[in-house]
Amino acid sequence: MKIFLLGMMGSGKSHWKQQLAKLLKTGGYDLDTLVEFHEEKTITEIFEQDGEAYFRKKEAELLRWFNEKKSFVLATGGGTPCFHDNMQYMNQEGVTIWLNEPIDVLVKRLLPEKEGRPLIKNLSDSELSNFLEQKLTERQHWYSLAMETISGEEISLKTFKKIIAKHA
Repeated sequence: MKIFLLGMMGSGKSHWKQQLAKLLKTGGYDLDTLVEFHEEKTITEIFEQDGEAYFRKKEAELLRWFNEKKSFVLATGGGTPCFHDNMQYMNQEGVTIWLNEPIDVLVKRLLPEKEGRPLIKNLSDSELSNFLEQKLTERQHWYSLAMETISGEEISLKTFKKIIAKHA
């Protein structure tokens, strides 16, 4: 089974990637980490030195590398679904799941880790909420194309097991 986890930064994609990979006894990957490894730069350095367009191109190339794999769980970057027909590709290749956490939950999770996230590191705590609302508005169209959407309390191992059984 091929599972693509989508959602805003702080929605829990990396956490659930680990849980689901263990459950399914398959590989769990983080697309941003793979881009960093491939480029030998941090995401921040790529954005600063090469620009977002370059990053999005590399991200799409590495995403398509997964068509060679039979089974995996992939935590995508928050913007991944919005570029280079990535959402269409992921829907064709596997099961897409949108982790749709409320903005206040995202803010609470992201405040302690702002420094390591290039898009939010220079925002004040009060600006963070507005930024996330704006990004969600921009991305919601693509996120809504996911095969499955789970929110808030629904985001649990029990719910993921139901989704996996449904798509098995």
